[in-house]
Amino acid sequence: MAAKKFLTPAILAAILAVAEPSLAETISRQKLVEMFSNMRANPSWNVDGPLLWGYFFTSPKQAALEPLAKILADRGYRLIGIYAGDKASPGDPDVWWLHVERVETHTVDSLQARNSEFYGLARKFSGVHYDGMDVGPAP
Repeated sequence: MAAKKFLTPAILAAILAVAEPSLAETISRQKLVEMFSNMRANPSWNVDGPLLWGYFFTSPKQAALEPLAKILADRGYRLIGIYAGDKASPGDPDVWWLHVERVETHTVDSLQARNSEFYGLARKFSGVHYDGMDVGPAP
């Protein structure tokens, strides 16, 4: 009888670490619902109007983010910068950040669509990941 082979938790974790991001690793619709609810609690923001949305991408290589920055700038996003992330210790691997922003009006559904668009766009560039967004009052 042939021996059965099982994936140990360590092997499974190693496989998942190099796999494409799953939907479980993306920002869920429920998280966006909670975010909009929390924003509505701030009476100085008009959540249903234009706000300044920042979007973030990461990569271990600065050069991987440069063509993405150009594509986003061509789509009307303002490039804030590409910069090295802080390291907890000098031996940690490099993490580079691309930050773009644009004044936009979003609903939960439109922001979920934007996030899906950016997850897909990031997958077109080797080693690039979409990290998420932040928001503030429009200037």
